[in-house]
Amino acid sequence: MSQEFKYKQALIIRLDLKIGRGKIAIQCSHAAVSAAEEARIRFPQWWKAWLEDGQRKIALKVPDLDALLNLENNARRNRLPFYLVRDRGLTQVPPDTITCVGIGPAPSNLVDNLTGDLALL
Repeated sequence: MSQEFKYKQALIIRLDLKIGRGKIAIQCSHAAVSAAEEARIRFPQWWKAWLEDGQRKIALKVPDLDALLNLENNARRNRLPFYLVRDRGLTQVPPDTITCVGIGPAPSNLVDNLTGDLALL
């Protein structure tokens, strides 16, 4: 199925925070919107193609903050659009807790190079 989509966005959440499903959905939503906005500004051709291609997203998980920051650094190094979510701390986690990262939209093969070994959420 992934061969059908030339562009995708990966949303990756930390599992060690023990936050609820609703909170996970909201954190991934923040990452999706903000990373897409980053792509719209820096990579308008990727963003437009992703929109036209069905806006494919994939939800993935990592065990902890170090793994999430490693993904962020790899996205930066590979010049992919990304957004690191820092929670305001109004509900389930302390202020400035890093919860999630969105990578892409970008060509699927570039996203897979960074996230292909991660488990689905």
